[in-house]
Amino acid sequence: MEELEKIEQEIKEALETAKSKEALEKIRIAYLGRSGKLTAILRSLKDFSVEERRKTGAAANKLRTEIEKVLDEKEKKVIGKEGGRGEDITLLVLPKDKVYFGSLHPLTIVGRDIKKIFTSMNFSVAEGPEAETEYYNFDALNIPANHPAREMWDTFWVKSQTDAKDGKNLLMRTHTSPVQIRFMEKHKPPFAIIAPGRVFRYEATDSSHEINFHQVEGLAVDKKISLANLKFVVEEFFSRFFEEKLSFRFRPSYFPFVEPGVEVDIKLPGEEKWLEVMGAGMVHKRVLEGVRIDSEKWQGFAFGMGVERLAMIKYGIPDIRLFYSGDLRFIKQF
Repeated sequence: MEELEKIEQEIKEALETAKSKEALEKIRIAYLGRSGKLTAILRSLKDFSVEERRKTGAAANKLRTEIEKVLDEKEKKVIGKEGGRGEDITLLVLPKDKVYFGSLHPLTIVGRDIKKIFTSMNFSVAEGPEAETEYYNFDALNIPANHPAREMWDTFWVKSQTDAKDGKNLLMRTHTSPVQIRFMEKHKPPFAIIAPGRVFRYEATDSSHEINFHQVEGLAVDKKISLANLKFVVEEFFSRFFEEKLSFRFRPSYFPFVEPGVEVDIKLPGEEKWLEVMGAGMVHKRVLEGVRIDSEKWQGFAFGMGVERLAMIKYGIPDIRLFYSGDLRFIKQF
């Protein structure tokens, strides 16, 4: 908390002397960028106790929101100074020239929204490698060699490469579930995390399938977690993400690493069609025991969803291939 107060004071002092868009961007990068001071604190929350994470996480997210708001307001003043010809040199153009402003990619927008909602619910963000071992991608998730469930994932195998630690073949991860295993190996429950990232599938591309896409998977482990907790988290997330009152349907399904497993469907207001948006369930005992968590004492739920899928629903995008087309006409809409 002392570090947060120090950061807040530093930013106030920096903003007093910032007179250009370039100076404001330097402040943004220094505190909110990938290696920024405030970002570092948010990433370290996973190592805090539950109580510390709840208190510090709320304060850090509040400070981040305030910083973004102040920077945006300050930037508007700089740009608007002297009729738009102030200290922002990017606006010093001839009247006949048309100025194009950059915009965020829809996957970036959706990814940020997802993280913001879950971190406000006290979930931490965990990351892992895209090139994964067979053990973490399959074996540790109750999908041993020759298990028929492996056919559910069309896998890109890395030729003639093995991991020196356990001798397992390397592959491009087919889901972000391996991040959950790596996290549980190093942390003791209780905890709640999300694992966002890019995944890869060896399959034909069409309007709803790509060889690489993004997933966000979640995991919560505690002593008295049940499907009721999962249902609350899922409904709370989607209601806040779509900012509408949705109808929900939970259908029985099968995933090797959960038991029981469910598929989550939603129905948007005024629509008749149900949309499948998530797979979830209670973490299988074998998965917990594999990372030395006592399944008689602890239990948890897990879920997974596709970022592109949610973006397509929210913005009415008809073809997943548009996200990777590089067509600026598509990106500028956002």
